[in-house]
Amino acid sequence: MANKEDNMTIAPVQEKHHDASSAEDVEKLVVTHQPELKRKLKSRHLQMIAIGGTIGTGLFIGSGGAIAKSGPAGALIAYIFVGSIVYSVMQSLGEMATYIPITGAFTSYATRFVDPSLGFAMGWIYWFSWAITYALELTATGLIIQYWDKSLSIAIFIAVFWVVITAINFLPVSFYGETEFWFSMIKVITVIGFLIFGICIDAGAGQNGYLGFHTWGNPGAFAPYLLDSTGPLAKFVGFWSVLIQAGFSYQGTELVGIAAGETENPRKNVPAAIKKTFYRILFFFVFTIFFIGLLVPYDNEDLLNGGSDASSSPFVIAAKLAGVSTLPGLINAVLLFVVLSAANSNVYSGSRILVGLAADGSAPSFLKRTSKSGVPYAAVAVTSAVGLLGLLNLSNSGATVFNWFINICGVAGFIVWACINGCHIAFMRALSARNISREILPYKSSCQPWFAWYGLFFNILIILTQGFTAFIPWSTVDFFIAYVSLILFVVLYVGHKLVMRTSLVKPNEADIDTGRLDLDDTTWSISEPTTKWGKFWAWLA
Repeated sequence: MANKEDNMTIAPVQEKHHDASSAEDVEKLVVTHQPELKRKLKSRHLQMIAIGGTIGTGLFIGSGGAIAKSGPAGALIAYIFVGSIVYSVMQSLGEMATYIPITGAFTSYATRFVDPSLGFAMGWIYWFSWAITYALELTATGLIIQYWDKSLSIAIFIAVFWVVITAINFLPVSFYGETEFWFSMIKVITVIGFLIFGICIDAGAGQNGYLGFHTWGNPGAFAPYLLDSTGPLAKFVGFWSVLIQAGFSYQGTELVGIAAGETENPRKNVPAAIKKTFYRILFFFVFTIFFIGLLVPYDNEDLLNGGSDASSSPFVIAAKLAGVSTLPGLINAVLLFVVLSAANSNVYSGSRILVGLAADGSAPSFLKRTSKSGVPYAAVAVTSAVGLLGLLNLSNSGATVFNWFINICGVAGFIVWACINGCHIAFMRALSARNISREILPYKSSCQPWFAWYGLFFNILIILTQGFTAFIPWSTVDFFIAYVSLILFVVLYVGHKLVMRTSLVKPNEADIDTGRLDLDDTTWSISEPTTKWGKFWAWLA
């Protein structure tokens, strides 16, 4: 849908440049060639891009598995704890992305502040994860539609939706932002509707009367997992497995950093998106897990049937237990919008990561090419092409290869989160080396540097332990499936370092200037909206 201005005009004001002879020369904006992208994403787009990138099948389907593995209390605690880790990542990202709002920010920050080899390895494994996930989402569209007609081939829908999503990403970025805005709005309304439904059913509106916390007593608040025991160790194993699953569900929150390079007034909009979006996502996830745990006992067989359509959704299971039979078809339709939204974000984020890699010299320079409207068409084409790997699922041998690809990208989000925390620690050291106070930053995150170290420690811990199920009992195949992404990351890092002979970046040599928007260099004049519709979106943002 074409973007409307909502009666809010945002226009760049004439830039002012520092005098090179100034005593504050170290603070001047260093101008280098950056990809010519356009800042066309509004605050409301940025808010929904972050929300839409996170609320997906992990919440609508995977949350049921979390209850089954750990029980209602265990899953709730796990999601709250992982939420605190994500908050540390977003705090780290916010401080850097508002000071240097550039496309492909993750890779650029790692290259500039820590080590070019880290930026190379981090960027390529993250791009690969988004590109392969695009193929996964396209496959999911076919599986979801087969819920209504099993005779239809998934190849039809892989092809159709590949054309649609790819075409959207070849349009100016405002079209992507508007499309994602409405996709995400559908998801948000669905989650809010479920929360209201959960309150009503738990209070006695369903066929079973008042429920309260009955599932916490029978079968229990915590569930044992994997071990032949019902003791504390088995329950802890269930809790730890949900920590990993919760991390996968939260992934996508960092899309704010990718979109910062194409956002209007990043000094205002990026901090607002980071603060508001995180709390909204945490609200959606924590309350959804809470009410699922109240309505569905963890030993319900439907929670672990392994399906990918509405029949596996805990939303539908809760409705069936309450005696509501009309929900499965509606939830399945919502799931279609969920995967289309995810696919849309996959191509956008993957292409911008490629642009960032090309800008840092870690990818071919032709990937920086943009159209007159600021679309990096070469990066979009390369990322979209990987989506056609979804067709591998049409044969058994191809599906095996595809599943290995998925396993490669499974832990990429945790690796990127750890790198973001590490980059922020290096960024703070670079500021200190240049005698620049963090008080002057557009957005100053709290409890630093301890909060960044907190996130770095637990992200690394989860990366190293996420494959623990391969040891219960030992399985060589499961071990490599769990750790192939980490192995690939190490190979990329070491290989780049051996070939390019890179070294760690010293704090006083870190590039904290290129792409920086100083308060005196670029400002935006914002006229307040005058219509009720415009005022509503301004309030929402």
